[in-house]
Amino acid sequence: MRLSHFYLPTQKETPSDAQIASHRLMLKAGMVYQSSAGIYTWLPLGLRVLRKIENIINEEMDAAGCQEVLMPTIQSAELWQKSGRLDSYGKEMLKFKDRHDRELLYGPTNEELITEVFSQHIKSYRDIPKNLYQIQWKFRDEIRPRFGVMRGREFLMKDAYSFDIDYEGAKKSYWRMYQTYLKIFKRMGLTAIPVRADSGAIGGDMSHEFQILAPAGESSLYYEVAFESLDFDDPNVMDEVVRLYAAVDEKHDPQSCPVPPHQLKQSKGIEVGHIFYFGSKYSEPLGAKVMTPSGQLVNVEMGSYGIGVSRLVGAIIEANFDGEGIKWPDPVAPFQVGIVNAKTHDPKAVAFADAVYEKLKEAGVETLYDDTDERPGAKFANMDLIGLPWQVIVGAKAVEKGIIEIKRRSDGTRQELDLTSFINQLAA
Repeated sequence: MRLSHFYLPTQKETPSDAQIASHRLMLKAGMVYQSSAGIYTWLPLGLRVLRKIENIINEEMDAAGCQEVLMPTIQSAELWQKSGRLDSYGKEMLKFKDRHDRELLYGPTNEELITEVFSQHIKSYRDIPKNLYQIQWKFRDEIRPRFGVMRGREFLMKDAYSFDIDYEGAKKSYWRMYQTYLKIFKRMGLTAIPVRADSGAIGGDMSHEFQILAPAGESSLYYEVAFESLDFDDPNVMDEVVRLYAAVDEKHDPQSCPVPPHQLKQSKGIEVGHIFYFGSKYSEPLGAKVMTPSGQLVNVEMGSYGIGVSRLVGAIIEANFDGEGIKWPDPVAPFQVGIVNAKTHDPKAVAFADAVYEKLKEAGVETLYDDTDERPGAKFANMDLIGLPWQVIVGAKAVEKGIIEIKRRSDGTRQELDLTSFINQLAA
């Protein structure tokens, strides 16, 4: 994509109301536009990151045997009356009536609706287990929306729901999602720490939240050093990871901690995912029953599994930035390469930069080419701000010797290469 054609409204000034780095940088980098309190329009650069995160989630959920659905954002209040949550959920739920005076709500979560969908079609043990998931916008009327997309009112969420015939089956589904979540966050370049958690308004008696390590996190985490060296692609890692110690500040007692101090690390964390097992909490009131092999009707055992997709964009930035801007991990970067022509008034340099852009496109490399007439210093600052993993700098040596300068955004290292060698390096 040529920058002259790309909608990228970057800002030079730091937004005065941005309290944390991710909020500040997302506004400065032209990723989002704040439409109202806690509600954002996602602009092209931010939307590309959002889609990268969605794709990783889709691939790992599908690999775990889950099936994607898409439920409406607006739900009938009647289902929530049946489950008993209509009044108990709290003021975060946005309720309203349609022209026929029927009470509706903007879904903050989907346990009731997916249970209703399941109960209408699945009647036999032969048709389960099932795990249905979606990536859908939700709304919770936060009393004080702040920190940008980290705590907004409207947000994109991946929510999944498992259905099993008994506790043993539900437990297997739960731990499958536990491991899937670790894989998802690892693919995004994040270290995720699973912590035993309260179930809150969702309900249930088994729950874990997933915290990623970030200096600006809201939670204080204590966890075993061994977490950082685990291979989450290994199916045998589950026994080990479940045994490891992790706790948030209010649940960590130094006196009773089973881990020696030298094996314990402390960090700030940001919650980006939460999983729950809640048995028949929703299946019983909503009539989700299946026939067992012996002919008995039983309530299905359920769990739900959430990931804050839009929240992850902010969380990834909080874990990957410096004084110049964002440093995207490769798997979620909006583009892999940014081209900067430092000699915009030299026709030979322009022709060379154009050729570099075309060859990268032919090689399937997602590339943003700054083909504007902006001064070089401003171009470099802009590239550092938006944080693409690689910068290709076309200067005097490019015209004279066909050599480009390559900058790695994550650590600032530079090297000089010919274009073919760089493309081979990216492919490797």
